[in-house]
Amino acid sequence: MEYLDRGLVAFRKDEKAVFMSWRKLATDHPDTRFIIYRKIGGGSGVMLSRNSEATNFVDSLADWSESITYSVVPVLQGKQLKETGTYTLPANAPIRQYLPIAIKQPPGGMTGTQKYSYNANDLSVGDLDNDGIYELILKWDPSNARNPPQTGITANTFLDAYRQDGTLLWRIDLGKNIRSGAAYTQFLVYDFNGDGKSEMICKTADGTIDGKGKVIGDSTKDWRTLSTADSRFYGKIVNGPEYLTVFDGVTGSALSTVTYTPSRYPLDGWGGIGGNGGNDSTGSRSDRFTACVAYLDGKLPSAVMVRGWYGRTVLSAWDFRNGKLTQRWIFDSKDKDNPYSGMANHNLSVADVDSDGKDEICVGAMTVDDNGKGLYTTGLRHGDAVHLSDMDLSNPGLEVFGIHENEDRTIALNTPGVAMFDARTGKVLWSLFPGVDVGRGVAADIDPTHAGFENWGGPGGLRNNKGKTITNKVPSSQNFVVWWDADLTRELLDKNRIDKWDWKNETTINLLTAEDCVSNNGTKATPALSGDLLGDWREEVIWRTEDNKELRIYSTVIPTSYSLPTLMHDPQYRLSIVWQNVSYNQPPHTSFFLGQGMKMQPKPNIVIKTPTSKK
Repeated sequence: MEYLDRGLVAFRKDEKAVFMSWRKLATDHPDTRFIIYRKIGGGSGVMLSRNSEATNFVDSLADWSESITYSVVPVLQGKQLKETGTYTLPANAPIRQYLPIAIKQPPGGMTGTQKYSYNANDLSVGDLDNDGIYELILKWDPSNARNPPQTGITANTFLDAYRQDGTLLWRIDLGKNIRSGAAYTQFLVYDFNGDGKSEMICKTADGTIDGKGKVIGDSTKDWRTLSTADSRFYGKIVNGPEYLTVFDGVTGSALSTVTYTPSRYPLDGWGGIGGNGGNDSTGSRSDRFTACVAYLDGKLPSAVMVRGWYGRTVLSAWDFRNGKLTQRWIFDSKDKDNPYSGMANHNLSVADVDSDGKDEICVGAMTVDDNGKGLYTTGLRHGDAVHLSDMDLSNPGLEVFGIHENEDRTIALNTPGVAMFDARTGKVLWSLFPGVDVGRGVAADIDPTHAGFENWGGPGGLRNNKGKTITNKVPSSQNFVVWWDADLTRELLDKNRIDKWDWKNETTINLLTAEDCVSNNGTKATPALSGDLLGDWREEVIWRTEDNKELRIYSTVIPTSYSLPTLMHDPQYRLSIVWQNVSYNQPPHTSFFLGQGMKMQPKPNIVIKTPTSKK
């Protein structure tokens, strides 16, 4: 896995105090402690805390009139270790709990007679230069983006890479032959070849321009369907070559481009029992994608591109080794009668569900093994949300909670609207609401008085991990969840708010409202990204400002006595940050139970790619 520095960050939380937090690494010895220093202006350092087991601290004696540099020094058995972290607050730093990152909005324009502009959309992170600090990779969506089966011409999608100081490293223009919308561009940011530097992989086409200005394919080709506006194909792209490209993380240059697999053909070959059980031949079901990264050999990661949700589903695994993309395997459910067809979501999850040191891909209601063979299919059919973690502590291993669609002709199939199944075997542990269409659902530990995860979505109020109703009242949102406050239970993340479920009074209370910030993806109301990106083990949330001039990384300023290694050193959690941006975004989960009454966090079997400068 990638090298990470201490991630020290400091915020002026109010008129009197600074809150700071930093990473404990999974590779740290359990007896590692921390010393915290403060240096004001050009003065000498003052020790604030010695042998702290905690990974956060509040300094209430600082002088704001000069710059303040904080340092955190790890020590083991009295010996200072190398990975010291520093962070400087400028003189008279403002009171706020976010890091602002300036971004460069692409210019708008016209498609035909339609005016469009750009909104900052989904994000991913990766250490592009192996310095232990995450860079941000941002997708820009035009205001005329479309999703199948909608017709219409869309403007181009752009992908930017930014340092945390706002430096723009590169911009990739995916070109007119990649349609803009949540279903199309699934971009994966990760260190695919094990050199410690993240690359970016996504679908490309004729006319894509890389970060160095080089064109992929034939720039003269326009594969958009530009027939009459009342055509069911208008604006769609159902002809022309499709590519998969890996881009260099530092420069954005295309390193390797191959033919995308599988092709879209036959256009009418993607129907099945998912969703409403229908089909089409107009480039709708054939143009719905998800993607992920998985350790299929247990050592180096692979990119897995997924085509098809409602019927035929194809997973195509690729390795990037020695500068080339090569196919590892293809899983193809082939036709609507195959038991693996109709089981894929608008999202997915990756985990080592069978504890063999290699990852499996759960695309909703079925799971593909690390070797590209079907591990099991549940028959629960397509859904809009999936959660995979250790939710039920009485059931060995991991579980999957999901919601499922029942529409039109598929209502007669009487499949459940809500279910939980064993992630290793696919055995359905419980299910509810046969024939009911459930559009939203969440699983997380939000009530410390009940073991494991709670879940909600559809009828039945708030339920325990056995599917039994705790209360008919439910939290105010069914969207993302986030570890934010001082305890081990999770909070609610929706729109530009973080709220907490008050289990005693069965109501929701607000902890944070990000002023001047907005969420993404319409009614999905998701953040640009959420995850353990800085500071201690708790999660940050990135929103865009309403004027699209800034990204803001919000971090908690609430002290906690709990000290856990960074969640980004849990491989399942780290990979969930990679797939968070695909299609209908979903929140990340750990491979172990993190909540009230948790056991000690297991030590992951990982090797860190040390930076060249630190060898």
